[in-house]
Amino acid sequence: MAVSISRKRSKPCRKKESEQCYFHFSSIYNFLSRISAALFFLILIYLWCSFSTIITGNIVHVCFSSSRKLHSLYCLSAGTHPSFEIPTSTNNHSFFAPQILKSNNATEPVKFSVTSNPVASNNGRYDEEVANAVKVVEEYLQVHRSWRSNRTNEESCNGEGIYVYDLPSKFNKDLVGQCGDMVPWQDFCGYLSNDGLGKAIVADNKFGKGWYQTHQYSLELIFHSRVLKHPCRVYNENEAKIFYVPFYGGLDVLRWHFKNVSNDVKDSLSLELVNWLQRQKPWRRNEGKDHVLVLGKISWDFRRTNSESPWGTSLLELEKMQNPIKILIERQPWHVNDIGVPHPTYFHPNSDNDIISWQLKIIRSNRKSLVSFAGAARPDAEDSIRRTLIDQCSSNGRCKFLNCSSAKCDEAESIIDVFVESEFCLQPPGDSPTRKSVFDSLISGCIPVLFDPFTAYYQYPWHLPEDHDKYSVFIDKKEVKAKNLNVVERLSNVSSRERENMRSSTEFKAYHRMASQSVHDFIVKDGKGNDVKLEEYKGKVLLIVNVASQCGLTNSNYTELNQLYDKYKQKGLEILAFPCNQFGAQEPGTNEEIANFVCTRFKAEFPIFDKVDVNGENAAPLYKFLKSSKGGDNNIRWNFSKFLVDKQGHLVHTYEPTTSPLSIEKDIKNLLEA
Repeated sequence: MAVSISRKRSKPCRKKESEQCYFHFSSIYNFLSRISAALFFLILIYLWCSFSTIITGNIVHVCFSSSRKLHSLYCLSAGTHPSFEIPTSTNNHSFFAPQILKSNNATEPVKFSVTSNPVASNNGRYDEEVANAVKVVEEYLQVHRSWRSNRTNEESCNGEGIYVYDLPSKFNKDLVGQCGDMVPWQDFCGYLSNDGLGKAIVADNKFGKGWYQTHQYSLELIFHSRVLKHPCRVYNENEAKIFYVPFYGGLDVLRWHFKNVSNDVKDSLSLELVNWLQRQKPWRRNEGKDHVLVLGKISWDFRRTNSESPWGTSLLELEKMQNPIKILIERQPWHVNDIGVPHPTYFHPNSDNDIISWQLKIIRSNRKSLVSFAGAARPDAEDSIRRTLIDQCSSNGRCKFLNCSSAKCDEAESIIDVFVESEFCLQPPGDSPTRKSVFDSLISGCIPVLFDPFTAYYQYPWHLPEDHDKYSVFIDKKEVKAKNLNVVERLSNVSSRERENMRSSTEFKAYHRMASQSVHDFIVKDGKGNDVKLEEYKGKVLLIVNVASQCGLTNSNYTELNQLYDKYKQKGLEILAFPCNQFGAQEPGTNEEIANFVCTRFKAEFPIFDKVDVNGENAAPLYKFLKSSKGGDNNIRWNFSKFLVDKQGHLVHTYEPTTSPLSIEKDIKNLLEA
C-alpha cells in the first residue's frame, strides 16, 4: 500500500483571493463546530514514527515503515488495496506537494528533489527530503488550524448561511437504495437506516441511551440529515456563503467494490456530478472554491490514477474537483483541501444528560484487563505488526484479544464491552492508517495506544488537541516489527497514577468537561413531562431532595422544607423535590397524585418534578452527577437525602435522610449571603 504524492494538486488561492479562501474555510469550520456532538465529540493524539521514500519507475512513494524490504513497506495510500499507486511527475527526479497557504501568499508549489537511490537511507540528502515531506504535512495542519473560527455563539450564523443543493436522486438516495447489493456477507441496509445512524440499540441496553449500530461509512448520510435541519441553512443560493454538495461518493465506491466492472463504469457518476455542477451559477461564479463535499470513505478511495488499477474512483483526481473542500474520515495529508473528521462512532447522545450518564458509567467501570486488542491479522500485509501484537496479547493473561475474524466486531456490544473493561486499547494501522476503533476506545475511557502518526495526528486538526501525550501512548511500530519490544510489558510500566491522569484527560477534558460541570448543565422533567433546564436556577441556592409520600420521614421533612422555603424563597433559595419509589415502594402514585398529595396536605409551593430513580443503572443523570460529586459511598440510602448546591451550581453539602431540614438552616444562610 504505497503513499504516493499525486501530481494532481489543489489549486492555490491567488493573492487577491486569499481573504476569500480563508473566509470559506473558517465559515465551514464554524458551521461544522455546530453539527451534533455525535459526530465531533472526540479526542486523539500527537504521534511520531519512521519514514521511507521509494521510487519505482515513475512513481514516488512516501512510506511509513520499519521494514528494510522495499516491496513490503506499509505505505499510506492504497486504502484497502495494496496494489493501488498514485503516479506523479518525476521529471528531473522531483515531485511536488500542494501549495501551502502562507501569509505571504506564495504561489509557487513546495518542491523537493528526490535521490535516485532511496535505499541509501543514510544519505543526508535523502533524509532531508523525507524531513521536508513531513514538514509539509505539519505546515498544512497549522494552516487547517488557522481556519478554525473563534466564535462561540451557536445561535448566530452571522450571515454565513449554507445552501444545500437538491441533487438528482441518482447522486444520493438511489445509491442508498442499492444497499442490499453492496456488501455480500451482510445486510448493509440496516446500517444506512435512521438517517445513517443505523438501528437503535434498545433503550434498556446496558450502555444507556443514545447507542446505535452505526457503520464507519455512514458519514455522508448522517451529515446530510443534520445539515438539512441546521439553523444556518438558507434556501436562497444568493444568501449562501457555503454550498454543500450531498453526493454519496463513498457509497458510489462501495457499490462497485465487489463487482467486476470497468473503471469507466466506476467513474461515470463522478463525471456526471462534475458536469451537473458546472451548470450551476454558484459553481461557475467562484470555480467551486466555496463548495463542500462530505465523503464517507478514505481519500485514497477517490484518487485512482492508474488506469490498470481496479481500486476506487478518480473523483478527487478530476481537475474540477481540486478547488472544493473535501471532508473525509481519512484525508490525504499532502492535499490542503482534504479535511479529516473522526469516524462516526456508535454513540449519538441526544442531550448532555445522555453524555454525562455514559461518562459516569465509564468512570466507575471495573477495568479487568490491562490491555486489549480488537482486530484481526493481516497475513497478506508483510509489514503489518498485527500478528506480533496478537501473539504478544494472546500469550499474556493481562491482555484481552477479541478476534475480529470470528467475533462480530461490527456490532457495538462486542467492541465496547472489551474497551470499557480495559486500561489500554491497541490501535495498529489496519487496511489504512486510521481506525474507527480509536474513537470507540476514547468514548469507552480506554487509553489508545498508537503505532503510526497518520492514525490520528496528521488527520484531525479541527477536532484533536496537540497535547497528545496527556491522554494517549505512542509506541514506534519499528520496535514492534523488529520484535525488540513486548507491548504489554511496556504498558505495564505505566503507573496507576499516570493511567488515571491520561484517563481523566480523556473523560473530563476531551469527552466532557466534568471538572467544570455543574447542576445548571442538566435538563430534568417536571411533573407533566416537560423539559426544565436547571440553568434557569443560576444565582439561586438549591436544596435538592428525593421525596416520598409514604415514608416515616414524610411529615417532618415536608413540614420543615415548607418552613425553609417560606423563609428564604425571596432571598434566593429554591427547593427541588424529586419523587422516588426505589425504597420500599414509598411513592407508588402517579405524578398527578403526588402533586395533589403535596399541595393538599402540606400546602407546598416548591416545585415537584418527575419521578426518578436515584440509584442503579437507570438513575437520573442529575443524581449520578450529585453522587459522583460527593465522593465516597455513592449510593443514596433512603428518601429525603439532601444535596445543598451553591449559586454557581456546585455541590457544597450532602445530608443523610434523618437530618432535619431546619438543622441545615445555617448552611443555607451562609450560601445565600456569600
